[in-house]
Amino acid sequence: MPKLKTNRGAAKRFKPTGGGGIKRKAAYRNHILTKKKMNRKRHLRGATMVHESDLLSVRRLLLIK
Repeated sequence: MPKLKTNRGAAKRFKPTGGGGIKRKAAYRNHILTKKKMNRKRHLRGATMVHESDLLSVRRLLLIK
């Protein structure tokens, strides 16, 4: 049976952590930034964790057991 391939788009967007979680970048920070408040953009700066309801589907894309 051939090897399974990792979803390369997902591999660029998500990073597994040591504790078993998965880090992700906040959305809505790419373009049309002039109309967004500084406070909103500041809160979108840091990385956050993938929610536990989405964890299984992201793990499948990354081929993490």
